[in-house]
Amino acid sequence: MDNTTWKIDPAHTAVEFGVKHMMFTTVRGSFGAFDGEVSLDLENPSNSAVQVEIDAASITTGVTDRDEHLRSGDFFDVENFPRITFRSTRVSGPIVEGESFEVVGELTIRDVTRDVVLEATFGGTGTDPWGGTRSGFGATTKVDRRDFGLTWNQALETGGVLVGHDIAITLQVQAVLKEELAGV
Repeated sequence: MDNTTWKIDPAHTAVEFGVKHMMFTTVRGSFGAFDGEVSLDLENPSNSAVQVEIDAASITTGVTDRDEHLRSGDFFDVENFPRITFRSTRVSGPIVEGESFEVVGELTIRDVTRDVVLEATFGGTGTDPWGGTRSGFGATTKVDRRDFGLTWNQALETGGVLVGHDIAITLQVQAVLKEELAGV
């Protein structure tokens, strides 16, 4: 399957993050609304590409008050910056099932764009029970939230800060062969 385009399936994809809270525990959350495509060239990975758009307001951590604070101007400011985007600029390394490769790209949060490197793996391709073709990918990266203007914090009496600076991002992506979607 060379030179194929895949549409990300939100029902079978997870866009998750974790951040230190009070310097010693990790709070986890996710985004529930997003859209994207993966162009895949297994023979020449440098021709592969990824683009994703995330609805920033779809953030959830399981705590309503915290989620509202994250949507506010202190963090994502979703009224003024409703989208988080990622666009790859380079894919390197062989894309082989179970092997690691790199996806370098531009992550934009609050209209601030920074280069990030995703350590990715290709999970393989298979046929679903309805005859559709699907592919799976995993990826991780870490960003400093301050680089994107997410600077709100609170000092702790014992030293340190309430919210850690580093955000660990984990993606589990399932995508459907786009040409098959045209007939649906």
